[in-house]
Amino acid sequence: MKLSIVIVNYNVKYFLEQCLRSVDIAMQGIDGEIFMVDNASADKSVEMVQQKFPHVKVIANKDNVGFSKANNQAMRISKGEYILLLNPDTVVEENTFRESIRFMDEHKDAGALGVKMIDGKGNFLPESKRGLPTPWVSFYKIFGLSSLLPKSPKYARYHMGHLDKDENHEIEILAGAYMFMRKEALDKSGLLDEDFFMYGEDIDLSYRIVKAGYKNYYLADTSIIHYKGESTKKGSLNYVYVFYKAMAIFAKKHFSGTYATMFNFMITLAIYLRAGLSVFKRIISALALPTLDAGVFLAGLYYIKEYWEHNHRFIVGGEYSSELIWTAFPLYALAWIVGIFVSGGYEKPTRIINLLKGILIGSVAILVGYSLVPEDYRFSRAIILLGSVWAVFSIPLIRLILQRIFKFPLISITQENKRILIVGTPDEAARVEQLIKQTSGRLAYLAFISPGKEPIQNEKYVGQLVDLADICRIFQIDEVIFCSKDISGNDIFKKMAELNPLKVEIKIAPTESEFVIGSNSIDSQGSWYTIQFNDISKPANKRAKRIFDITAALLLLIISPFIVWAVEHKGAFFKNIFSVLSGRKTWVGYDPQSNIEHLPKLRHSVLKTTLGSGLNTNNDAAINHINQLYAKNYKVWNDLQFLISGYRYLGS
Repeated sequence: MKLSIVIVNYNVKYFLEQCLRSVDIAMQGIDGEIFMVDNASADKSVEMVQQKFPHVKVIANKDNVGFSKANNQAMRISKGEYILLLNPDTVVEENTFRESIRFMDEHKDAGALGVKMIDGKGNFLPESKRGLPTPWVSFYKIFGLSSLLPKSPKYARYHMGHLDKDENHEIEILAGAYMFMRKEALDKSGLLDEDFFMYGEDIDLSYRIVKAGYKNYYLADTSIIHYKGESTKKGSLNYVYVFYKAMAIFAKKHFSGTYATMFNFMITLAIYLRAGLSVFKRIISALALPTLDAGVFLAGLYYIKEYWEHNHRFIVGGEYSSELIWTAFPLYALAWIVGIFVSGGYEKPTRIINLLKGILIGSVAILVGYSLVPEDYRFSRAIILLGSVWAVFSIPLIRLILQRIFKFPLISITQENKRILIVGTPDEAARVEQLIKQTSGRLAYLAFISPGKEPIQNEKYVGQLVDLADICRIFQIDEVIFCSKDISGNDIFKKMAELNPLKVEIKIAPTESEFVIGSNSIDSQGSWYTIQFNDISKPANKRAKRIFDITAALLLLIISPFIVWAVEHKGAFFKNIFSVLSGRKTWVGYDPQSNIEHLPKLRHSVLKTTLGSGLNTNNDAAINHINQLYAKNYKVWNDLQFLISGYRYLGS
């Protein structure tokens, strides 16, 4: 047998299906086998593979055993001359495996190879070719010298920036997303080290292959798409800790003496530096727009106040008191900022309508407060109204200017306003069109492109594949969807390279599937079109749930003298109120009796979704189903019903 392919999956069913379809095409004419090792996914990945890919050998783990152990399970029973470790969030070209086999057959010194990887937007991924992360190489990477000098053989060695990405090269470290290895080399070097749960195992194995007397290569003759699920998490503290902990394991294993001490010192320093930078960036990112808005509000209010003083002589004393500037104006600005936050105006990107709603909410709050304060503390309704007008025009305008100048994604092109091209034959393009319309509502523009050289006589077709880039420019297209049934992977890859400078979103519609995959990352919301749910992870729902939690907690605190007698565990009832107010708990959440790792994260809850259901606590499948329904179809009304029906258990 020539080739054994091992794919480890964890809750990425849609991406896994697309990956396996591309693998099946690339495996044609090759004597091989395909393993799918599932790490206790809850999204029915195993059932999907068994139904749609019966030839794939499935290993279904009951627990998440980690990347290394799962791969080793399949590698130990594989029979191929070559073994490929492939991520499920990848798409391979039709010739990827044949080119890899050809290269390995021709280079007997090759122990393993990796290929050119691009992300979901066609950008080259620098981790396709890497150097050994020695202390100095790591130092240059950690402190940004590799970014400042990206072509330097010395300072950019971590990603070997001095090597041409379009030429084949000998390298040191492969990426775990595509590790094509000679079985003979693995017999000498050993399999993946299971001390690495996630991250670092590819570096360790690549280094051991070299130490076993083989060479590692970067193959530029073929490409794969890698959606890079971890890419959206690289700013998180958890990623920083897990990644650099893996580097520390590597250093302890392969370096000794002063070298190891130096490496561990740098790793520890890197953890603190990157963690601190991550926190700092989050704070700056969160406060930048509100701070800018506050400045705009205060500047506008001050100018309006000056104008009103000089043009309206009926003001007592001829001018407003300093309290207006130092007390009222900041409160007005705060009200508008809170209104914008509640309406989703600080999401990136947001919609202009959210900004306007937020300003309206803030203005209403200001006017209500104005009517409630004593007469001596009232200033001028005119300033409030003129300030609201100033806010309505200035805030969206400033957002648009910043977006235009600095390319910040502040104002979104909403799904309803997208301009989409579908590349496919009439039947397949029409199927994808219906799927998009069912999930996206109205579109600004939608047309078809012929996947071949010949034009298709249909009013919806605006050209052929060869004209795709020009058509995208002319019609200002936001998104291109390729029907994989009608266009080869090689052609899709070529067109992605052409469209990359245009910053067009690219998606792929697999054959006979009810989804369309795209985006740069498997963790991005909206990466695929499928049946839309009111997902609890949506920012609007997260805000609504938090507002409900706070409102309910305050109301319960106010009426507690009247209801506390009916609540079990009265002391815990008050403790829960303050825990919800502080954000440590939420009133309603999942029942943790089943696996909830695949669901959107929620705080620990006071009331469980299974409250009143009468379910046996051992019925994991039913509990999991209820948790999923709660997450997929979230409504504040449901939380209210849980709160009312379960008031006796608010002290649980």
